[in-house]
Amino acid sequence: MDRLSNSVRPYAWGSTTAIPRLLGAEPTGEPQAELWMGAHPGAPSRVDRGDGPRPLDEVIAEAPERELGPPTVRRFGPSLPFLLKVLAAAQPLSLQVHPDREQARAGFADEERRGVPIDAPHRTYKDANHKPEALVALDDFDALCGFRRAQPAAELFEALAAAGATGLRGWAETLRGKPEPEALREVLTDVLSTDRAALVPVVDSVASVLAGPAAPEVEAVLPAAARRLYAAVAAAFPGDPGVIAALLLNPVRLAPGEALYLAAGVPHAYVRGLGVEIMANSDNVLRCGLTPKHVDVPELLRIVRFEGCDPAVLRPEPVPGTPGEAEYRTPFEDFRLSRIELDGGPAVRLAGGTPQILLCTAGGVTAAAGGATASLAPGQSVYLPAHEREAELTGSGTVFRATVAIAPAAAPQQNEEIL
Repeated sequence: MDRLSNSVRPYAWGSTTAIPRLLGAEPTGEPQAELWMGAHPGAPSRVDRGDGPRPLDEVIAEAPERELGPPTVRRFGPSLPFLLKVLAAAQPLSLQVHPDREQARAGFADEERRGVPIDAPHRTYKDANHKPEALVALDDFDALCGFRRAQPAAELFEALAAAGATGLRGWAETLRGKPEPEALREVLTDVLSTDRAALVPVVDSVASVLAGPAAPEVEAVLPAAARRLYAAVAAAFPGDPGVIAALLLNPVRLAPGEALYLAAGVPHAYVRGLGVEIMANSDNVLRCGLTPKHVDVPELLRIVRFEGCDPAVLRPEPVPGTPGEAEYRTPFEDFRLSRIELDGGPAVRLAGGTPQILLCTAGGVTAAAGGATASLAPGQSVYLPAHEREAELTGSGTVFRATVAIAPAAAPQQNEEIL
């Protein structure tokens, strides 16, 4: 078991106070957006096994089967397949979508073949992996997720137009008059392909309606909390076509303990709040708007799933045999995320055999494995390599457990040597 030393990413949209508050540290005055835990080469955690701090990805690369377990290596290769984060948003993130594995492989190979530098601003695919993800709210968390159904989207556009927003009625007619996938595709394509300068008056008029007194027409189709959410997006990105694209998406407010999971092709944006996020170990993001960064419209339109949906809000389900543990179940093998509530009672035993990261978010707990112990305060974490066959948690608090959703290797017999 290794205590992790983790990096904080200072993205401009990050909160200046949420992560310091979690860590019990003084704010620096600078945005602190994400606390990364894992072996992503962009900001790997560091561990110290007696020879000084070393990046976790290097440690795993030296003995992948010992660190990850043979089943994990066979399924995902010799690297940790997931990345765990604490995400603290004070401003909206970009409106974005992620590819599936086949799309990522094809897109990455194409850009490699064309010689696009991996760090080029117009590069779309950073690796050949998909990036499904899930986020659990630690406080009230606002997001946009998945397309609205076409008819409710048309009603919203019509209500905003009736309240004084310009340029929306044609899109409303498209949403009402064509099959849903075709209508959503046509409207998003038009929004992202129209000259940006030509859309500024439209975006400004929408922002004015959203920020002004509640119009009866808008109140009838848009709850006050959702109107404030869209108004915050418009205020953060004046004149951005992504403001119109955001109106096509479902607003979501997660209560603490609720989660959102995002499959390939689902457009989304995190807006504000503090949460624990887990994802496949990838950096592939195609942006739709709410960003000054590159937007690859043709590739984006190939990846997006144009279908109305209800946001996939998850609530934890108890794990049989492990008191206090509840899992956020998703269809992905790359990661498994659960929450463990400790009440000061008997130790909670966790099976090993897979790579795991344990993150404390509240209270104080002690983790023990392989003869080592580590006391964890909020924001602190440990890594359990696959060769650790069992761990124990004691204390009072909350721990998030991240691992893979595949069966571990069978425990070795007494005459077998662990790799």
